[in-house]
Amino acid sequence: MTYQVINTIVVRSDAELSAAEAHGLAAGMLCANQQAQSAEWLTELFRHAAPAADEGLSTLVHLFEETRSLLANDEFEFDLLLPDDETLLGEQVEALTYWCRGFLFGVGFTHTASDLSKEATEILKDIAEFTKLDTDAEGEGEEDESDFMEITEYMRSAVLLLRSELNKEGER
Repeated sequence: MTYQVINTIVVRSDAELSAAEAHGLAAGMLCANQQAQSAEWLTELFRHAAPAADEGLSTLVHLFEETRSLLANDEFEFDLLLPDDETLLGEQVEALTYWCRGFLFGVGFTHTASDLSKEATEILKDIAEFTKLDTDAEGEGEEDESDFMEITEYMRSAVLLLRSELNKEGER
């Protein structure tokens, strides 16, 4: 599923979240509770908007369930839903900040325990810092692109680690 497809569905329904933020919300909810349901996510996604048309809803539910599956498998296939590499770096960075915001909201929406490990707390602090990335930077050089790639790779790993830890608590 591409960023553009999801973004079109979200924009058409006047949801207040971008596609990246919507996916971050789904990933956060699923990291904190692997039993989270797509209906809860859709309710949050369209809290102040008209729900998407049936075809759009079906696509969104598929995205949610695909995200669940990718988070649960051991193949490290999970990835953040962000604009493709052809998009200007500033727009990619902006989408990443929205993704991180959505993720933090999703974790907070679903996870209420305050007994996180030091490592999990640090990861959540890092993700909170990523919401403050400079999206107006003029940088489009190789170093900036490399930095962006490092952050997204860190995020992939961090999300999987958090999912493992947060769901371990529910298994006790």
